[in-house]
Amino acid sequence: MVSFALSFALGVWILQQMETLPAIPAYWPLAMLCLLLPRTLPQPLRHALLLSGAALLGFCHAAFVAQTHLSNSLPDEWQGRNISLSGVVAEMPRIHERGLRFAFDVENVETIGATVPPRILLSTYQTAGKAALDLHAGERWRFTVRLKQPHSTRNPYTSDFEAWALERNIRASGYIYNKVAPQRVDATVFRPAYLVERLRESLRERFHGTLHDAPYAGILVALAIGDQASITQDEWRLFTRTGVNHLMSISGLHITLLASMFFGLTYWLWRRSTRLTLRLPARKAAALVGVTVALAYSLISGFEIPAQRTFYMLSTFAGMLLLSRNVAPSQMLAAALLVVLLLDPWAVLAPGFWLSFGAVALIFYVSANRLGRPHWLVEYGKVQWAMSIGLIPPLLALFQQLSLVSPLANAFAIPMVSLLVVPLTLLGTVPMFDWTLHLAHYVLTFCMTLLRLLDDLPVSVWTQHAPPVWAIASGILGALWILAPRGFPMRAFGIILLLPMFLIEPAKPAPDSARIWVFDVGQGLAVAVQTQHHSLLFDTGPDYAGEADSGNRILVPALRGSGIARLDTMILSHGDIDHIGGTDSVLQAIPTEHLLTSMDVDDRRLASMPNISPCQDGMHWDWDGVHFEVLHPSKTAGGKRHDNDQSCVLRISAGEQHILLTGDIERRSEERLLLHHPDKLQARLLIAPHHGSKSSSSQPFVAAVAPQHVVFTAGYRNRFHHPHPEVIRRYVHQGSHIMRSDRDGAIIIDLKPSGIALDSFRHSHRRYWSHLP
Repeated sequence: MVSFALSFALGVWILQQMETLPAIPAYWPLAMLCLLLPRTLPQPLRHALLLSGAALLGFCHAAFVAQTHLSNSLPDEWQGRNISLSGVVAEMPRIHERGLRFAFDVENVETIGATVPPRILLSTYQTAGKAALDLHAGERWRFTVRLKQPHSTRNPYTSDFEAWALERNIRASGYIYNKVAPQRVDATVFRPAYLVERLRESLRERFHGTLHDAPYAGILVALAIGDQASITQDEWRLFTRTGVNHLMSISGLHITLLASMFFGLTYWLWRRSTRLTLRLPARKAAALVGVTVALAYSLISGFEIPAQRTFYMLSTFAGMLLLSRNVAPSQMLAAALLVVLLLDPWAVLAPGFWLSFGAVALIFYVSANRLGRPHWLVEYGKVQWAMSIGLIPPLLALFQQLSLVSPLANAFAIPMVSLLVVPLTLLGTVPMFDWTLHLAHYVLTFCMTLLRLLDDLPVSVWTQHAPPVWAIASGILGALWILAPRGFPMRAFGIILLLPMFLIEPAKPAPDSARIWVFDVGQGLAVAVQTQHHSLLFDTGPDYAGEADSGNRILVPALRGSGIARLDTMILSHGDIDHIGGTDSVLQAIPTEHLLTSMDVDDRRLASMPNISPCQDGMHWDWDGVHFEVLHPSKTAGGKRHDNDQSCVLRISAGEQHILLTGDIERRSEERLLLHHPDKLQARLLIAPHHGSKSSSSQPFVAAVAPQHVVFTAGYRNRFHHPHPEVIRRYVHQGSHIMRSDRDGAIIIDLKPSGIALDSFRHSHRRYWSHLP
């Protein structure tokens, strides 16, 4: 069972790494043939073929589900056009800074000729002078919408919205066109899934109504109904740094403890009745109640991966108990793995999948099939030790950081949250018991105070680069070696197997060379430059919505994963929000020595920034044989001109190979550059001024730079229509090779005296679901 489930999972994982979906009809018979083997075959051969058949079966199943989801797509010709449709709000709306966001099940498309997928993701945006749209889960509405195909930014070490949307069968996203009034058709649609979502939404409203402005009300909402959007970015950062993030949302531990409580209570009460016990043994009755409670809590929580895994394991346990059969813990975990992947083949792409199953497997590894039963406190300490050591490889692989205070934090947070906060919070969902929410909040406040004290320690978290795959495999083996049962030879040898994850760093550029990342941040600009011993960040991209910005969503994980642990210099070309939106997040996470900017040094947005100097024409420096020179703005530039024309222009040179970063300069600044630096404008690669706006890239400037490659940094289907077609034609006429961040994703450039090499992250890391505009 275990080997079959692991082979099935391997087949699913292989499918999710493919660039294109294979034609699968021929694979199904082959998979079944491997599973229906004659018993006369030699046992080793039969076992190998059986496992091959399991892997092929997983591969075929994942491909079949993927084809089913991909068949529901929004046609290209209907992107950005008004479409009238009706349907049901399929989930409780999530509140964002400017409105609401929710999944919508389409029932009827009223626009003639339009084709719309059955489930879409919609947003509302509040406009001045209009009342906010009041909608709720389970309501039927008629909207006029504008949609586009799912498209995400593509950068190293960051999440993939396109995969997330495909997993949830969301094949289009867009917004409600507010110039046509929406109409509520029905107040309630009576279907089980919608009723559950309506219940979740009503609980969220009750919690906020009871707790009002309590600082940690969002955490209690997340613990009750799985609404993780209620937890602030600062709180997530604290939980991650102290290693308790698994506790502050619906986790398998919470579901198991709650089911166990009801199991014990039912067992105690049931066995008091002889009549009930004769009809059904108390242990079986308790198992039914426990698994029912687990299902209810899982549904209220949104039925995410940790909840699914726990529910399937508890269901397996209950099923074996009802059938009076004993089952090994490893087989229960294998059964849960199979069910999760059958229902959701994309689960293998989620970090929570690996951490969830890995944590439970570690618990079984250190506690199951052991002689004797130690004291519960000893066993608890053993499990915490196993979590601390065993999760090092996946945490470094997935997040590039470890909490050094995690064992101590979990020692008090697990009992406080799981045994006090969660039961009190769930009791508060019952009418007339709202007062327990205040008790839960008091306990949680005390817990958060302790966590902040741990986070304030000088060394509370370890951050580093992403280890290579072979080092992660070595680390997993080392962790299992260390955690092996007493008597296993040379357990300390496992420490040596862990070391490559920490010691093997990503290759750095050679002397006289640089590696440059032009990040895909949507409508904005962020460029990182790394030489052999130094690093620079030119602009930090846009601010998105609420607490999300390109710094915490893209730049910090990408820089950290690529091995850039500190910045020697950050350049903020000018003050537009699409160029400085991620600054605070980057400065908070990555030490930065020096900041250059054309912004006024007394600008309130620079108040917390270190060592600030004006960015001016004539500044230059050399790092490891690579020359950097600022060409604009002039030293006498004032603040009267348009802010775009204040943009810093940076020239990077390796020998005779030059790259030009231009910010948002417009024609007036281009004329100044042509006048004062005509001999320094020629470049092998140009980051196009102002994202390709028609107010920039004048013909004389394009001719003077004469770039072999030009990169436009623009958002997919952005409202400014950048880059402008006329600008693109100028560069094409000049003979330039066009690259675009919305089409190519992040662009990685290797700059050497002998030339430059470019790589498109979207194309080099393409998957079968990748959107290629």
